This record gives sequence, structure tokens and C-alpha cells, in this order.
Amino acid sequence: MAKSKFLQEFQARGFLHQCTDEEALDNLLCEAEQSGKGISAYIGFDCTATSLHVGNLIQIMILRLLKKHGHNPIILLGGGTTKVGDPSGKDESRPVITDEIIAQNMAGIKSSLEQFGLGECTFVNNDEWLSGLGYINFLRDIGPHFTINRMLSYESVKLRIDREQPMTFIEFNYMILQAYDFVELNKRYGCRLQLGGSDQWGNIINGVELQRRLNPGNKTEDVIFGLTTPLITTASGAKMGKTAAGAVWLNPDRVSPYDYWQFWRNTEDADIWRFMRFFTDIDLDQIATLENKINSGANINDAKKVLANSATALCHGEAESTKAEETARKVFEQGGIGDDLPVIDISKSELDAGIPAFKILNMAGLAESGGAARRLIKGGGAKINDEKIVDDSQIITTFDINTDGVIKLSAGKKKHALVKIS
Repeated sequence: MAKSKFLQEFQARGFLHQCTDEEALDNLLCEAEQSGKGISAYIGFDCTATSLHVGNLIQIMILRLLKKHGHNPIILLGGGTTKVGDPSGKDESRPVITDEIIAQNMAGIKSSLEQFGLGECTFVNNDEWLSGLGYINFLRDIGPHFTINRMLSYESVKLRIDREQPMTFIEFNYMILQAYDFVELNKRYGCRLQLGGSDQWGNIINGVELQRRLNPGNKTEDVIFGLTTPLITTASGAKMGKTAAGAVWLNPDRVSPYDYWQFWRNTEDADIWRFMRFFTDIDLDQIATLENKINSGANINDAKKVLANSATALCHGEAESTKAEETARKVFEQGGIGDDLPVIDISKSELDAGIPAFKILNMAGLAESGGAARRLIKGGGAKINDEKIVDDSQIITTFDINTDGVIKLSAGKKKHALVKIS
């Protein structure tokens, strides 16, 4: 049983997957908590999009957990490593991203993190040190501590080779750069711990070993640790945070608070308690009490609403969570049109001319592509004004505007959008 408050809750919520030296880390955390100073620990995010998404959420919750127990989170934004591309879990190389786009993405990611109360954490951009590295000097000083044999053994590399997918030389070097980040953060900020998903284990181990090789004196302050979380999938085996309409983004300009609420409300029954521990701040005893209540015959949908309300309030605030729940109640329990359903504006001239059903479903974000929309219609899951669409080429026009002055589009029973004339 862990002694430190952080590791106790980390384990109890199901976050623990791997640790480089759990006992020593627990002792370090415990001493730091008792002294009231905390340790510095980091999680990194490459700047590949203008928002983080639900797939990043477990790391965000861990940053919050570090703060809760008095530790000092460092958020590394990979302005340098984004130019290289992490091969972990990828079948293909990452497209080259310009400095301008990286800066825009970085601003959006900061916004994601600020939504979760992490705006006062220490933010660091690894481009500060990576862009100034002399290539020959770096190869001479750091290169000897890595062997090709070891690098080829990592899953991220083996996956590409086994599938006969190309891996560029620059991607191959990503793990060395991430290892160097950890060493640099220890030197600059006294960082003692790196956290990440299980796919980052090899990269994290590299950092721990590089630090040991570069600092052979084994001073206490030179010893660093790695800690990973399990890969999160749904009970049905799907990747966490993906829907038919694409990724579930955290920033409201990418996914509305209502759609975010609906994502959690639609959680599979088998995932409710696990996700409540992972993705909310609800006390563990309260979760256990609610679980017992549901097991004793209460409606499981009540638990899903608790999950949706808590997760949405964390991301978008209490007011937006309440608003989303009320909109859902109007749509599903009263059969009406909620005030907070996603809305797309289409010009009158465009609607007068007519838009194919598959296209307007895609435009409304209810299907990620025209092909997905056609499949949705073919499967009987698409509706217009609560009437099933039977032909993907059915033309939607101004004649379809209902008595509320809108066109209501639906994908399945729980995903809706409104079309208004702009």
C-alpha cells in the first residue's frame, strides 16, 4: 500500500500501469508531501492540433491530481519535438508542421489546459533547448548512450517494421530527444518524475537511463522516475474519445459543450464506474455508494447523467453542464427542441437549390464524411425532423423547415443538430 497521498489516489482510481521504482518514488512523494514543498513532475503534449481531446484527458486528470496533493506540475509543450513526430502508436509518419501552425496549436492546447484549472502550472517549450543543439555535439555527447539494438526493440519501432511501414530517420531519433527533454527538465527545474501513457514507456525509460549515465554519482537529486497509465479503451474495444463524427475535442470551438455532455451520457454501461474514477473528481466513496445503488435496482441512466454532468463541468464549467443536461431533457424526455443543440447556418439560396441528405449530415457534423453519412442512412440511423431518411440522395430544401423555423437532423437516437437559414 502506498504511503504518499498522491500515489494512494493514483492507484485507487486505476491510473497505475508501470513505474520505474515504485517504492523509491513513493518515499520521495511522501517526504515531499510532508514537507509541504511537493516534487516537480511533467507530462508532455506535442502541438499537432489546436485543441487537446478526450484521448489526452487522463493525463490532464493526473496533472490535476498532482496539484491536489501539493506537487508541482510542469507541462511540456513540444514545440521542438512536434517538428519531428512521435512514432509511438502510429502507422505513418506525421506530416511536417510549420512553426506558425505549431504556435497556433500551442495556444489552443494552452486553452484546453486552462479550462481544467491548469493555467498556473509551469509551461515549458522544448524548442528552447532542442532548436539550439549542435548536431555533431549532440551525437557525440548523447548518441553513445543509445544502441540501435535497444531502439529496435521498442514497440513503436517494431510496429512499423512488422507492418512494413516506412519510419524516417528523424522519427527514429524522437525517443532520444524525449529522453534528453527529461534530463534537461531535471537540470533546469529539478524535475523528478515523468508521467505518460503506456505507449510512452520506452521513451520514459530512455530518459531515466540517460540521466543515470550522464550522472553516475547517484546523488539523490539526480535520480528520476517514470510512471505510466494504462491504454484506455471502451468496454467494446474502441479507442477512447473517437466517435462517428471524429475526435471528441476539449475546446468548445471544436466540440460544443452539449455534444461533449452527450459523449459522456452515451458511455457504455460496463465503462461507467471506471470512467467516473478516471475522468471526474467525484470522491471514490461517493462513486462506490452510487454503484451500490445502481446494483440494487436504480436506473443506470442516472449514473450516466452524473458522469456527464461532472465531466462536462470540469471541462466547460457548471453553467454549460447544466445547460447541456436541460437541452438533453427537452430533446429526449419532452420530445422538443433544446436551446443548446449544435446549429449550422445555411444560406436560403443554398437551401432553395437543395442539398443531398448525405451532404447535409456531414455539414452538420453528424458524420465525419460523405461516405459515413451514406452508411448511416443505409443503416436506418439518419432522420430529418424525426422522420427516417430512406435515400441518401434525398434533397433537403427550405420546404423541410419545421414549425420551429429549423430543420432537425438526427444520427441515431442521441445525436442531433439544427439547420437554420442564415
